[in-house]
Amino acid sequence: MLLIEVDKPFNDPDYYFEIKFDGIRAKCFVTKNEIQILSRNNQDLTSYFPELKDLTKLVNDKVIFDGELVAFNNLKPSFKDIMMRIRIKNKTRIATEASNNPIVFVAFDILYKNKDLTTLPLKKRKEILNKYPDTEVFTKTKYIESDGVRLFKEIKKLNLEGIVAKKIESPYHINKRTNDFIKIKNLHIDDFYIGGFEYKKNDIISLALGEIRENKFNYVGKVAISKKKSIYKDIINTRESKKNYFSNFSEEIHYLKPTIKIRIEYLEKTKSGMLRHPKYKDF
Repeated sequence: MLLIEVDKPFNDPDYYFEIKFDGIRAKCFVTKNEIQILSRNNQDLTSYFPELKDLTKLVNDKVIFDGELVAFNNLKPSFKDIMMRIRIKNKTRIATEASNNPIVFVAFDILYKNKDLTTLPLKKRKEILNKYPDTEVFTKTKYIESDGVRLFKEIKKLNLEGIVAKKIESPYHINKRTNDFIKIKNLHIDDFYIGGFEYKKNDIISLALGEIRENKFNYVGKVAISKKKSIYKDIINTRESKKNYFSNFSEEIHYLKPTIKIRIEYLEKTKSGMLRHPKYKDF
């Protein structure tokens, strides 16, 4: 089941509201003897997370959980750490990480328990899911009813990714986006300079963005915009620079003197200063 996105939190007695965890969306197929973990695009991730074999101890049936693979760092989800885990290929190192830094499968839905549960309302599916105990590597999302605005205020204080609103009486719509599942991201907005651009397909150009830190012009990532945006003419009419002003970026693009500043909406900055999920907001 997929989510649509809205800009602002809301209150509604017809919805549950829960934290959106910053990890990898996954389905867990579990029996008493084995487990298989598939990503949203059906990549098999089972071998990367041997610690999740413990989920077999929770069930006596054939079960499919829907949830998020999350790496916690100082009690906060770390997208960097979960991505690091799926880049490890060495079996010995995988086993070491599984023992020393186990990830957690955060379950927010159950789709199957010896029979298809997707036609049941979410409220009933939550009741079934909540019968499974939390462990070191398995937990269930907690949720509140009605008050999405209050929950969003709390996650902003903690600088978490966002919240999800789920209609209490909703069935599980496989591979569909509906108003029954809604995400509201905790986004940041800042201004960045354009240091260059490159042409892409389908009337799209990609802008190389930078900011000044420690008296250097540092590359922070790229954002795509349509040629239909009013700023497009300003960019292509700006005289190209023979100089690359970036201190940490070098590609074959059209470089510009960083004089045009644009407003960007993004999820967070990585430790290296790169923008996650940047989106053009304004000129």
